[in-house]
Amino acid sequence: MNTPLKLLIVVAAAGLVVAAVALKNRPPPTPAAALSTAPAATALTPAPVTQPLPKLLDLGATKCIPCKKMAPILEELKKEYAGKMAVEFIDVWQNPNAGNQYGIRLIPTQIFYDAAGKELFRHEGFFGREDILAKWKELGVNL
Repeated sequence: MNTPLKLLIVVAAAGLVVAAVALKNRPPPTPAAALSTAPAATALTPAPVTQPLPKLLDLGATKCIPCKKMAPILEELKKEYAGKMAVEFIDVWQNPNAGNQYGIRLIPTQIFYDAAGKELFRHEGFFGREDILAKWKELGVNL
């Protein structure tokens, strides 16, 4: 037997082994009864598309005095600008790793992110509502 023929036989055998392993490892098919009980609209309804939003991240603690003063401002902004801006609070006393992850030196610290997740600005200490809105405008983000 010549070498090219031997090589072809080895490659074909390897292909059969790979195909057998792939067939063995695939998930089992869904039973027909399970498919018939699912509503038809569920399969055709597309998932809602959400656009990324600019985000204000406040890192503080629920027991820190300036942080307590920030809490109602953040809640108000979260409600008033829902769908236009994301507002998030992380308690760094309950989650100390977050302080390290974001490089926090003191609390509260506010970090402004654009819709793509790029940090635009960082402020340390209390930051009033009007100052926050003015900073977004200065950064070119129209809410």
